[in-house]
Order: sequence, then C-alpha cells, then structure tokens
Amino acid sequence: MTDILLVSLGSTGGWRAADAELAASMQRAGASVAVASAQPQPDVRTFALTDLAWARAARAAAQRGIDEHAPRAILYSTTTAALLWPRRGAIRFDTLARDSRPGRHGIWQRPVERRRLAQAPLLVPMTPDQPGVPVRIPVDSSGPGAAERDLAAVAYAPDPVKRRLDLLLGAWDAARRDGEELVVTGIERPPRDGVRFAGRVAPEEFRGLLRRARVFVASPEREDYGIAPLEALADGCALVTTPAAGPYPALAITRAIDPRLVTADLAAGIRAALDDPVPNYAARAAEALTPFRRAAVDRVVAAELLPRLLG
Repeated sequence: MTDILLVSLGSTGGWRAADAELAASMQRAGASVAVASAQPQPDVRTFALTDLAWARAARAAAQRGIDEHAPRAILYSTTTAALLWPRRGAIRFDTLARDSRPGRHGIWQRPVERRRLAQAPLLVPMTPDQPGVPVRIPVDSSGPGAAERDLAAVAYAPDPVKRRLDLLLGAWDAARRDGEELVVTGIERPPRDGVRFAGRVAPEEFRGLLRRARVFVASPEREDYGIAPLEALADGCALVTTPAAGPYPALAITRAIDPRLVTADLAAGIRAALDDPVPNYAARAAEALTPFRRAAVDRVVAAELLPRLLG
C-alpha cells in the first residue's frame, strides 16, 4: 500500500515541475508517493472541451494508480484533475474555474468544481488567501548572479495571447535604447531590432538568462501562480509587470519594493527599473521570498499537509 497517490494533470511544463517538487517534498518527509500522470491531450477549440479532455485523461490515470498502488490517500493536482475523479481525494489548486472560466468557458466545469470542493476531505491551495493547507511551489535562487548583468531584459511568452506579447513588445520598442536587448523565451519568431526570440529553453538555461538579466518583463491580464516571475525575483531581476488580476504573488512582492514597476505603462516601468533601480531591490526580494524556499515548503508539508492527508 502506498501512502499517497498524486494525480498529476501535467498539462503544462510548470505544472509537471510543480508536481514533481511536491512529490519529492512528501517523500523527504517520509511518505511513500506514487505519481499518476494524465496522458497528453491534443489542442481543441474551446476551454470547455479542453478541460473535458484533460479531466477524462486524469480520471484514467487516477484509476490506473488506484489499481496499482492501493493508496491510503489521493491528492489531485488541479481542480480539473478532480472533476471526474473515480475516488474522493484532496485537491491542490492555484486558481478556480469560477475565476478563470467565466461565462460559456466554464459552463460545465464551475458547477462540478463546486461539488468536488465541497466533497474533498482537504483543499491544498498554492496561496494562503484560500481555505485549507496552503503549500507553495518552492522557488530558490539558482546560483550567484553574473558580476556584470549583460542582458537588459528577459520575458517568458509560450502563449503569446495569454502573455499579451504584442503589448509587451510595443512597450519594449518604446522604452529600449541603443544596445539594449530583450530576450523572449518560450516562442520562436524572426529576430527584430532589440529583441531576440530564444524559443523553448531548458529550465537551467532559463535560470541562467535570469542571472544575467537586469529586468524581467511580464504583461498578463490575469496571472495565477506565476512561477517565472518568482524565479526572476529569486535570481535578482527586477520585475516589471502590468497590474494583473489573480493570485500572482510576485506582483505583491515587487509592488511592496517599488510600486513604479507595477504599471499599465510598461515602457515607463522598464525605464524606471533600468535607469533608477531601488537600492537593495534584489536583497529585499530575496527576503520576501523566504516562505517560498524549499526548506520552508518542506516544513509545511511535513508538519501540516501529511498529517491532514494521512489522518
């Protein structure tokens, strides 16, 4: 018998990495953990169909995991993974369909989600503003920053619509000066003046870019957890971002340090970060990230999460 079956939706690279981190944290605390991963799903036209396809894949993965491991407890990673669950379990989430699937986009997901949240023996949100046992995704520095930060700015835009890449590029064009370069990761496009598109890069390479950059630029309209901005803060970048809706913990951190950098006028924010940085910005960001560090998350998992999961 396995202690915990972690049902991983794994629909994005960020979620796959976050689930691997959580499984490892529970194992460090002494629990036996099996991970059941949903099979990748093809792109479909609507959010309602997308969530249905992934929920069915998660149900199949959960049933296989239950049959193979006979777990004492089940933890579904995301509400989508729990929508069609074959057995009741705890639910981990960053945001809810009631917030991220308005109108027709969540016509079937929202009522099912309400039932699952009410039936779940435990809720495991990623931020402390939700009920349950909050367990953050750990974020640590990836190493010392470069002695000379030779990149002006980095951005992450695998989904150019969600990340509002055109808005970001327009702001960069208005803000940049000769010799300054923005490196955009996650997408491939032809180069343009002052912009290099790096495509998909390995996590280690992405963190290496952050250690060389002075600024990380983000332009979401809504951001859920936002792991890339947190990683940027951990590696000493100033975060310049639009004032997006959603949990987005990195926004609150940078707003507390330098409110000029949270602005709809991204060009002005970029110039403020490059030309007039707040003293000790990186050190203050590092201090604010203390609750996000792996050691802090491990303490929460060992002292709060596992006792609640295993009774």
